[in-house]
Amino acid sequence: MLMHQGIGLDRFNSLAHGRAIHALFECCGNVTWAAKIADARPFADRDALLAEADIELLALSPADLDRAFEAVAPEQVSKPDVTELARITRARIDEMLGPSEGYPEY
Repeated sequence: MLMHQGIGLDRFNSLAHGRAIHALFECCGNVTWAAKIADARPFADRDALLAEADIELLALSPADLDRAFEAVAPEQVSKPDVTELARITRARIDEMLGPSEGYPEY
């Protein structure tokens, strides 16, 4: 379970830099990746965020990829590769953002 759930894209775009990195780290498990995505804000839409996430995943070193995969993989998978990490990361970003407008703050 992610700490940042259903925050919506607008709220994500307006998070303080450190908090955005924390939210993204929960999605991928790599600080460098999370910082690069946070630095690329604001995103016009969810697709732009997901595209940037994919680009930065492809830039990870093999060692960083392995560590990120170990941090986020919910269970053992047959082929721990960037495609599988991208699938998991996208699902976690979707969970972080929630519906298009996000859930209301309480």
